[in-house]
Amino acid sequence: MRGIADVFLAACASPGAWQILDAGCGTGGMLDHLQHYGQPIGLDLAPEALAFSQQRGHRITGGSVTELPFPGATFDLVTCFDVLYHLWVHDDTLALAEFHRVLRDGGYLLVRVPAYDWLRGAHDQTVQTRHRYTAQELRQKVSAAGFALEKVSYANTLLFPLILAKRLLETKRGQRQQSDLSLPPPALNRVLAFILSLEARPLRYVSLPWGLSVMCLARKGKRQKWE
Repeated sequence: MRGIADVFLAACASPGAWQILDAGCGTGGMLDHLQHYGQPIGLDLAPEALAFSQQRGHRITGGSVTELPFPGATFDLVTCFDVLYHLWVHDDTLALAEFHRVLRDGGYLLVRVPAYDWLRGAHDQTVQTRHRYTAQELRQKVSAAGFALEKVSYANTLLFPLILAKRLLETKRGQRQQSDLSLPPPALNRVLAFILSLEARPLRYVSLPWGLSVMCLARKGKRQKWE
C-alpha cells in the first residue's frame, strides 16, 4: 500500500522537510517510508508496538488518536492508516478533530479505512472492527471536521472480487475466528505488491469506484488540487 499512499502524497505541495505524525503507527511499518517526506513521529496505544518501534530506531510516543499529546499547529502531515475503524477509537469524529487541531494551516491529512460494513467477516471479529466505511461517509466526516477534500477514492480494488468471494464463503459455511492479516509467504507477498503497483497507476488520474479500503487526502485550509 506504500505505492498507493505515494500517489496521494504526490498531490501535496511539499514544504521540503515535513513534520509528520503517523497516528496509530503500530510497529512502525510506515515510519521508514515516511522519512522520504520529512521527519515522522509515531503514536500508538499498545506498549508492545511502541517498544518494537523504538527498537527499530523510530521516534515514538504513546497516546490515543482521540486525545493527541501535541500542541496545536505542530505538523505538516498527519497519516492514519487502518486505525479509525477499531473498537478502541470510540469517536472517529473526535479523532478527526484532533488531527485538524495539530496540523498547521495548509497541512495535509491522509486517512485509510476498511470499506463496506456488509463486507464484515471473521477478520473483523479478530481485529475488533467497530465500523467499515463508504467513500461518501468518510468524505462527509472529514469535511465536517473542517478539512478541504483533495481526493477520496476506494483502493485495493483489484483484490476486491477475491475477498468478496471469501466473505460469501465464510457466510455460507459459518465464520471462523481467523484474521486475514496472517503473513503470506514471500512469493505471494510479492504478487500482492505487484497487484497493488498496477492499481497505483490509474489512481494518479481517477478515483476508483469500489475496493476493500477507502482513502482520503484532505487539507487544513483551502482546496489545492483534487476534489
